[in-house]
Amino acid sequence: MINNLQFYHAVFETNTGWIGLLGSCKGLLRSTLPQLSNEYAILHLGEEVNKSVESIDYFAELIAMFQIFFQGHPTSFSARLDLSQTTPFEVSVWDATKSIPWGQTRSYAWVAKQIGKPSAPRAVGHALGRNRFPIIIPCHRVLGSDGSLHGFGGGLKMKQLLLDLECKEVNPFD
Repeated sequence: MINNLQFYHAVFETNTGWIGLLGSCKGLLRSTLPQLSNEYAILHLGEEVNKSVESIDYFAELIAMFQIFFQGHPTSFSARLDLSQTTPFEVSVWDATKSIPWGQTRSYAWVAKQIGKPSAPRAVGHALGRNRFPIIIPCHRVLGSDGSLHGFGGGLKMKQLLLDLECKEVNPFD
């Protein structure tokens, strides 16, 4: 516990790999992309995991949502996120990204226009690169203006896997 705040973590297996979750009473602090093992998922949760208590029960509803997602079904994640270490710009980018429907994609430029900063697609990419909630904030649905895959924390193969899971439709970006 730090400042009387208890941290919790859980690691669980999906049909795509191991997912790690870290949270507190304020909300989810971090989630991971699918990892090759339980150990890798824990490593990707960061140092706070060392101060946390393991609790599958604490994350039961969120784990169920992830299982539905990885079975290829549209999922609307309703987890409360702890955004206390996030900038207002990141929050605006992540909110716009969350509005991209299941199975659809948009461009970095589209996200920039949605937040009222049409000249900031590169900054949008950087904000998505700091996304601590992959899949919940579906940054895998954001592509280059030409429809190509660009940077992704889990690598482009993982980005393509997630898009394939959603049976990505080709959508106009603007």
